[in-house]
This record gives sequence, structure tokens and C-alpha cells, in this order.
Amino acid sequence: MSTLTYAVHDSMTMLRRNIKHAIRYPAVGFGSAMMPILMLLLFAYAFGDSIGAGMGGGRDAYVNYLTPGIIIMGVAAGSMSTSIAVCSDMTEGIINRFRTMNITRSSFMTGHVIGSVIQTMVCMVPVVGVALAVGFRSGATPLEWLAAAGLLAAIAFAVTWLSVALGLISKTVESASNKPLLIQFLPFLGSAFVPAESMSPGLRWFAENQPFTPMTETLRGLLSGSEIGNNGWISLAWCAGITLVGYLWSRSLFNSTTKR
Repeated sequence: MSTLTYAVHDSMTMLRRNIKHAIRYPAVGFGSAMMPILMLLLFAYAFGDSIGAGMGGGRDAYVNYLTPGIIIMGVAAGSMSTSIAVCSDMTEGIINRFRTMNITRSSFMTGHVIGSVIQTMVCMVPVVGVALAVGFRSGATPLEWLAAAGLLAAIAFAVTWLSVALGLISKTVESASNKPLLIQFLPFLGSAFVPAESMSPGLRWFAENQPFTPMTETLRGLLSGSEIGNNGWISLAWCAGITLVGYLWSRSLFNSTTKR
């Protein structure tokens, strides 16, 4: 077999390993869905009427505005489990076992990334279900729903590679669980909960120039069936850039670690 074939085969082996772990411990994966669900319920029922009135609509209109931001936040939150899993493998000795085996070095990270993306996409299903239950209504066509799923997968892929690097630089599982918090809460400082135009000048500038705002606006446009403008291309460019940085950083860290 060629080098590429070996790499794909080894990556699929690592993917099966991570999927088995996810099935064996479902609470770890679905725990990442609980926070966005709780945030959705909190903002919909505690603040929905007042914020919705301030935006020129009611609670139902605000739920339609809020849901895409909550979903993006849930995708970002899913990266936390990857950082913990990578750090656990690096500190508990399993990586020493992998060193003795004739496997492609990059398959360890690739298996974690693909497994996490699958797990994150599955965990977003109950988030969407709860959103529909509290009043979210979408005007998207099946093609736009498919495009929305593709966007979420691209975001999950990008932030997961970054989370792998954060797991590799962590010395303990506890620190690995804390490092991705910035990724998880960055959507708060975007247009997930309120329009960027309503923020103070400094915060508005930050919101308009950080990656999660165009991602949120793109998903909002796709789910509402409205125009997304240049946000789609900007979102994909951010995803590509974050993926490249995360991959190169992770590969450098992993190679330097496993050479010791």
C-alpha cells in the first residue's frame, strides 16, 4: 500500500477507537450540548421578551435570532472534550504504546479530530430540537439546511484542530479543560445574542472583526432563508486559516513531544 493509503487506514483505526470511547462514555460528549441548551432556555424565557422588544420584535422573533448563535456556541464548546482527550492520551501513557507500533504518526491527531467533528454534529441535534420546541422556526430550504450543516462541520473541524494543539501543550487534564474556554465563549463577544451594531464602539469593532460573527451571520442567513452576502466566504476563509494554524501547531507539538 502507498503512504497515503497507510495514513488513511491508520486514521480510520484511531477514529474507531475514539468513537468507541464516545459510545462508552456518552455523558462526556452530550455534556457539551447541555450548556448551549441551558443558555438557549435562559435567554429565551428570562430575557427573550425584553431583548426581543428592544430589537423590534417579540420573544419568538428573538428565538429565531438567538438560535444560530447558540448552535455556533455549542460547536465551539464541543472542542473542549477533544483537548481533554488528547491531553489524557499524552499523559496517561497510551502514546508510548503507539510509539512502539507501526502506525502513521499523524493518525493519532486525525482520529481525534474526525471523531470530535462527528460527535459535535450529533450533539447539535438535541440543541436544534430544543430550539424548535421553544419557538424557533426556519425558512430554509433542504439545500440551505445542508449548507448550514456543512458550515457547522467546517467550524467544528477548524476549532477542533486548535483544541488538539491546546491539549498537547497542557500538562494536566485540568489545564486542558480550561484552555479552550476562550474558544467556547468568544461567540458571546460577537453577534450571537445581540446585533453588533448595538454594542459600544470598541466592542463593536472587536465583534465585527472576530471569526465567530461572520460564522453566526452566515448560519443565521442560511436558517432564515435570507441573503448571507460576503459572510459565507469570510467564514470559510476563517475556517481555513484556523485549520491551517491548528494543524501546523499540533503537528509541530506532537512531533517534538514524541521525539523525546
